Amino acid sequence: MDTTEHILVVDDDREIRMLVGDYLKQHGYRVSLAADGRQMREILESSGIDLIVLDLMLPGQDGLSLCRDLRVRSDLPVLMLTARGEPIDRVLGLEMGADDYLAKPFEPRELLARIRNILRRARTLPSRGISDSARRWRFAGWTLDGQPRQLTSPQGVVVALSGAEYRLLEVFLTHPNRVLTRDQLMDLTRGREADPFDRSIDLRVSRLRQKLGDNARAPSLIKTLRNEGYILAAVVEQEP
Repeated sequence: MDTTEHILVVDDDREIRMLVGDYLKQHGYRVSLAADGRQMREILESSGIDLIVLDLMLPGQDGLSLCRDLRVRSDLPVLMLTARGEPIDRVLGLEMGADDYLAKPFEPRELLARIRNILRRARTLPSRGISDSARRWRFAGWTLDGQPRQLTSPQGVVVALSGAEYRLLEVFLTHPNRVLTRDQLMDLTRGREADPFDRSIDLRVSRLRQKLGDNARAPSLIKTLRNEGYILAAVVEQEP
């Protein structure tokens, strides 16, 4: 069995696609190439892929929507490329579930370093433990339905969640009563940015606590362990 990691490069610019593909092959990776979303899906259905290098600006369905659709059913790592370096594009890419973001033009060595970093993190992450047959969670009177991505309070009130809040809660529910560091939470929610001092996960936890009615001064559901991380302190039941 070939254990070489397999990377899919999706870019409508043939020259960039070929250059990136050749460079990655030179560094020991198997590579498949796609020019658009249709070709990307065909390759994903027929081949085992370990990481996708995905261009933001694609004909037809763009990289953001492709990444969002992919996240509904897969944790496959995604490195997003774009010719636009605006901060809002980077934020949108990460919010859609990309693992990292690289603006064009880029140095091939930087691309390689980021790919290696993403793959290394992916190998060391705890499993999210999400299965198609367990898409509803009950905890402390609350219910989270995975298919409509709907959170319902103990009083039967539907509480709106952003995409980032949903992913964070999903991670807590699949790892109940387990301490998760900030780095693990950033990685598992697929919102990882390069800055190791990024504190945005604290803001996400704070917002999620508000949605759950969890007292910020003395939280009973999502507890903070000083210098360690966060823990969901609740019995969690999974249902089909």
